[in-house]
Amino acid sequence: MGLVIGFDLDLTLVDSADGITAALVEAGRQMGATVEPETLRPLLGLPLDVTVRHFVDESRVAEMMALYRELYPGIGVPATKTLPGAREAVESIHDHRGRVLVVSAKIASAVRAVLDHVELPVDHVVGEKFAETKGEVLREHGADVFVGDHPGDMIGARSAGAYAMGVTTGSHDGVALREAGADVVFSDLLDFPYWLADFVGTPT
Repeated sequence: MGLVIGFDLDLTLVDSADGITAALVEAGRQMGATVEPETLRPLLGLPLDVTVRHFVDESRVAEMMALYRELYPGIGVPATKTLPGAREAVESIHDHRGRVLVVSAKIASAVRAVLDHVELPVDHVVGEKFAETKGEVLREHGADVFVGDHPGDMIGARSAGAYAMGVTTGSHDGVALREAGADVVFSDLLDFPYWLADFVGTPT
């Protein structure tokens, strides 16, 4: 099957925090609910329904999710940018004739919109997956490595038997990522091409 490396999207490949926050704050405003950014930030990376339940009653969760997804392309996507090293990480995988898989809790259409906006070329996208369900996708695609910023990403990687790489570009530190099963933790993706060369046994 060849080299397959998976990535989480939000706060792993892209800095989407401001855009997600702005879209959810606006969705809350339109529904008469208060979404406080300082409360929201630690929730980034969780499935949307889990996040929304912190701000509205159960009876309004579906409505707020739908409104957020309607607002996100116009508010959230334009505010998103790649994180340091992300583009070089993807390029290095392609240089090794590998495939890049993005598996996110975000709905697939939004993942693709973000990737198109930042012009980051990946080979396959799967949305609405978290923790063990990410693992199912990784196993299906034969992923060798999964990279993420959230403990749920490490759980997904381990459940698939993939090498688990944590990055501390989100809300979780190295301790939390290692406790969740990370094999290695980096502060960002800047050194990823060098790590990959060692991983596949090919000189840079």
